[in-house]
Amino acid sequence: MTNFTLHDKESAPQASQNLLDNSIKAFGMVPGLHAVMAEAPGLLEGYQRLHQLFLDSSFDDEETTVVWQTINVEHACHYCVPAHTGIAKSMNVDDAITEALRNETPLPTDRLETLRDFTLAVVRGRGNADDSAVAAFLEAGFTKRQILEVVLGTAQKVMSNYTNHLAETPIDKPFQKFEWHKAD
Repeated sequence: MTNFTLHDKESAPQASQNLLDNSIKAFGMVPGLHAVMAEAPGLLEGYQRLHQLFLDSSFDDEETTVVWQTINVEHACHYCVPAHTGIAKSMNVDDAITEALRNETPLPTDRLETLRDFTLAVVRGRGNADDSAVAAFLEAGFTKRQILEVVLGTAQKVMSNYTNHLAETPIDKPFQKFEWHKAD
């Protein structure tokens, strides 16, 4: 396995140093994911931009969490599931939603379950969701815009999940209590 450096402002490439300042402003620390991504400034900048764009999407906090955690769990990301558990708590997302996502059990509402199903269809089909998945998503009250915003969330999570797999990013201390392993 390749060992990746967990960069701080002193060790990071020059082009990543301001990006790490952004991380500190947003999170009060440099998350391990950002510390790894700092090795490739374009990756860290792209990730930060996609993160903000997805936060600014038309999804509410519960829906945002459903998209993020559905992808994290599907990709079995040891780092992002705990991190997004903590993020969901900070966003005041109902713990029942978080636990259903982490444990792949039914969500509290049909609408959120439809969002998870559609997100999985996009991820598993590599963007080739069939007509019935799209129809069910739209019938649940979601929009064509939100179809595309699921793609945006997927792009963001591919960047983080894949980075964490390759780097085996250690879970940040604040999120260690939310450690997670995919059920067999």
